[in-house]
Amino acid sequence: MDALILSRLQFAITTVYHFLFVPVTLGLSIFVALLETWYVNSGSYEERIKLKKLVKFFGTIFLINFAMGVVTGIVQEFHFGMNWSEYARFMGDIFGAPLALEALTAFFIESTFIGLWIFGWDKLSEKLHCLCIWIVAFGSNLSAFWILVANSFMQHPVGYAIEDGRAVMTDFVALVTNPYVFGEYSHAFFAGITTGGFLVIVVSAWKIATDDSVSREMFVRTLRRAVLYTFVGLLGVMGSGHMHAQYLAEGNPMKLASFEALWETENPAPFAVVADINQEAGRNDFEILIPKMFTFMVHNSFEGEVKGINDLQREAQEKYGSGYYIPNDVRGMFWSFRIMIGSGGLMLLIVFATGFLVFFKRSQIREHLCCLKLMPLLLPLPFIANSVGWYIAEAGRQPWIVVGLQKTAVAVSPNLSANEVWLTLIGFTAIYLFLAVLAVFAAVMFIRRTHITEEEN
Repeated sequence: MDALILSRLQFAITTVYHFLFVPVTLGLSIFVALLETWYVNSGSYEERIKLKKLVKFFGTIFLINFAMGVVTGIVQEFHFGMNWSEYARFMGDIFGAPLALEALTAFFIESTFIGLWIFGWDKLSEKLHCLCIWIVAFGSNLSAFWILVANSFMQHPVGYAIEDGRAVMTDFVALVTNPYVFGEYSHAFFAGITTGGFLVIVVSAWKIATDDSVSREMFVRTLRRAVLYTFVGLLGVMGSGHMHAQYLAEGNPMKLASFEALWETENPAPFAVVADINQEAGRNDFEILIPKMFTFMVHNSFEGEVKGINDLQREAQEKYGSGYYIPNDVRGMFWSFRIMIGSGGLMLLIVFATGFLVFFKRSQIREHLCCLKLMPLLLPLPFIANSVGWYIAEAGRQPWIVVGLQKTAVAVSPNLSANEVWLTLIGFTAIYLFLAVLAVFAAVMFIRRTHITEEEN
């Protein structure tokens, strides 16, 4: 494994670690803000005491996750200088702008108001304190927006010119309004709501199964709200994902064809449920197909052409010269897409089942405590979906690091040895693993030991 492969692996590992925490931050911050709004507008003194404890309970889980997101995200920026200096030289004028705005606007907002929220419980008025967490939620999602503006340029470059061998920005508005941004950001936003909501479902279900009657009653109420919250997130994920896939038919047809393993242009195109992919031969040796379904997904009609990988490869060679322009892991993209869809479908079933229990069979909830106690086993589902979704997004633009402008192979730092990358790869992986285990342990211990009672702290 040379420095290029190791550098890609290193960035992938650190990004996966970071992306375990980002969607929780996006979604749980909004849920905590909604929960505190419920607390501020409640009337009964006894209820307010318990609601305040619920806000602090889920707020603490959010803070643990937020801290891990910050720590794991900082390291990524060093990769651009250490491993990808040619990319930084070529793209710095464009990529640096949204990163700077992310730090100057979103991260500063988050850092300032999360401090006010943590230490302002007894110093700020209730409404002003509630406003702080809403601003934190806004800042977190604004941060994601700027990062995805930068990433969207890599997927679909706009508003630039090439001067002296470097890409320079010519239109900031075009950069921000890049149509790729809408698809990526909306999908990430609703994935965050889904992840944060599903986390609340799992925690609330486990607390209902293990806590006393007072605490159980309060977590039944958060479970009801989390079911609705997660359902909205799942609908948004499915809708935004569908619209973005349709945009890819024009914006990046090679990525679209690759995660469906469609090798030849077809009209109408079938959807492959399973396939034995032979990338070397440019075909599927075995496949189970649903006729016309891929065309329907792309065109909302059972008639319409979808370009295949082999034809897109020939078009790319005519446009960019000889070379291999097919993502190097079509098999991984194909199955990642199906794992993502399967995880989302399973979460939807769980949300329906849980919603039926808490909305229509609430009086029988004691009869299902064993099932609720097993809910933590399902917690990995949104994290699996997020990780494979990220893999599809990034692997789908290979061999480009910036589509049509710079290949990944020429973006790596010159004179970088494999041994140097091995050292940092092992070091980062070990440290991240330790921190992740520590964060999960801290969160689990906190969840187990905290109970919602009628007594005020």
